[in-house]
Amino acid sequence: MRRLIASSPHEVVNLDKLTYAGNLDSLKPVEGNPRYAFVNGDICDATVVEHVFSTHRPDAVMHLAAESHVDRSIDGPAEFLRTNVMGTYEMLNGALAHWRMLPRAGQEKFRFLHISTDEVYGSLGPTGFFVESTPYSPRSPYSASKAASDHLVSAWWHTYGLPVLTTNCSNNYGPFHFPEKLVPLCILNALDGKPLPVYGRGDNVRDWLYVDDHAKALILVLEQGVAGETYNVGGRNERTNLQVVESICAALDGLRPARQPYRDLITFVADRPGHDRRYAIDPTKLSTQLGWKPEEDFDSGIAKTVKWYLENEWWWRPVREKKYAGERLGTGVKNI
Repeated sequence: MRRLIASSPHEVVNLDKLTYAGNLDSLKPVEGNPRYAFVNGDICDATVVEHVFSTHRPDAVMHLAAESHVDRSIDGPAEFLRTNVMGTYEMLNGALAHWRMLPRAGQEKFRFLHISTDEVYGSLGPTGFFVESTPYSPRSPYSASKAASDHLVSAWWHTYGLPVLTTNCSNNYGPFHFPEKLVPLCILNALDGKPLPVYGRGDNVRDWLYVDDHAKALILVLEQGVAGETYNVGGRNERTNLQVVESICAALDGLRPARQPYRDLITFVADRPGHDRRYAIDPTKLSTQLGWKPEEDFDSGIAKTVKWYLENEWWWRPVREKKYAGERLGTGVKNI
């Protein structure tokens, strides 16, 4: 939303349930902008979805609404199935009804962009990359729910002709990131002098993508992507989890030195159940066909991210105190 308002002429309607991770403070930069409107509602509620379509009559949809944290999906998969599968179904149905009522020119212009994850492809060995044709092999409740939603989007294209687009991205990081995820969790734990938890031996590998680069890719796909196509979005920045945490520590050592190196806080903990070994995306299709490339490498992106959290305690401190204080999730011991 922030980038759409700042860098394009689009009018934006934001439909958001405001779950535990929802935070209206994240949208302060666009508050009051005449091209921005907020609707508090649930994508699983067909009445709400229909109302948004009939009231605002969009010419495009960016479907980012999802439960997204793997650890929470291990502890409670039901909400992931509800939001990611049934919510996507309601969004597709609402979009299809709206699209069918548009004039031909409007139908040709309309796009439904579904934002998904590289986790639907499963786990890679030490070599190779995910490409758009990689077979799906989800391993967690989260990735299984996103794989199901991807297939629904494809079905609405092939069966009903709804002009859809899908993107599958690698791990995002950057400002305004809810602190249950690895990067913000470690930054904020370090600032509070708390242990920096690293699963297993810390040798699981992820491909990291700075959030602004991802936002630019999504706008590009929305405006120039070919209906029915999938585009993988990756930063070409593979790091082990331990390397990620060590990079955060090094950045903090330089920007806000403590009495001891921050890496002394690193603590190895029991691994996540079913933890995928490695993800890596090949974004060649997006680069060659639409001209996208990331502007940040991992080192520059982490430096910007750490600096942002140091300068924006007004945003994250209430989240840590009222919503999530860094407790361990995803042990798999809760009833499902």
